Amino acid sequence: MVITQEIAPERIISPDVIFPPSDLYSDEPPVETELHLEQIMLLIKCLKWLWKDRTDFYAAGNLSIYYSPHQRKTENFRGPDFFVVLGTDRKTRKSWVVWEENGKYPHVIVEILSPTTAKIDRESKKELYQETFRTPDYFWFDPYTLEFAGFHITNGKYQPIKPTEKGHLWSEQLGLYLGVHEGLLRYFTSEENLVPTPEETAELEVKRADQETQRAERLAAKLRELNINPDTI
Repeated sequence: MVITQEIAPERIISPDVIFPPSDLYSDEPPVETELHLEQIMLLIKCLKWLWKDRTDFYAAGNLSIYYSPHQRKTENFRGPDFFVVLGTDRKTRKSWVVWEENGKYPHVIVEILSPTTAKIDRESKKELYQETFRTPDYFWFDPYTLEFAGFHITNGKYQPIKPTEKGHLWSEQLGLYLGVHEGLLRYFTSEENLVPTPEETAELEVKRADQETQRAERLAAKLRELNINPDTI
């Protein structure tokens, strides 16, 4: 089930307000560590690969979300480490400008914790995503301590998502679990199977092909032992 949270008409703006240009560049600082960058890229890459046949979503990382026509720095734009918007065009953007995107805010946000951002991610950003963005699914993850938490909006407030026995947290918006695998946050199917990267998919295909070749070679050898020509079968 997808929960939409577009701006209600009465919240959108008086006609007297002059909007800034819609062609706004992102204004986010660089990610803090190589591991943070790897984690963000992994989330983007895996989802785009899994949904490679879909054109109705936008997934990005460390990209500014502009949501106020006044655009006062730190107050009226934010750059989540990773976010997904559903029901929109899959195309490149310089930033996410809410008033140019039919009032859409992210449906899923993941923040990658660090010592300098953890308090903000757990408190002020959580409040912003709940009260203003109304983002249905919010997660945070620390790639160093492996702290992992998730929340889903119920009756207007974030409630903790109950983990499975494997420690996975369900995202209703994505229709996927998120969980820690080999020290990084990954997606899992509804059956809790790991969603592979493109590289892992290629490796699996090579492995299957090798296994099939070996199976055929063993069968041919067995037939020769029985004086049966494999070509006649």
